[in-house]
Amino acid sequence: MTNATSPTELWCDRCGEPADGGSHPDCQAARELEPPRFCPRCRRRMKVQVLPSGWSATCVEHGTARG
Repeated sequence: MTNATSPTELWCDRCGEPADGGSHPDCQAARELEPPRFCPRCRRRMKVQVLPSGWSATCVEHGTARG
């Protein structure tokens, strides 16, 4: 998942609010260091695991993103 909004990304992956509801500058800044918390496609809260080598965030509906 990326910070750029694509047609399938309807929700901000950090705050869960509508992606088209503003530029979300605080969310973009936080995402430089933090994994996503919400699925950008369905707004579900994701299961996030942070490891020394990176992170994974899993949506039960849309699968896993890694970073």
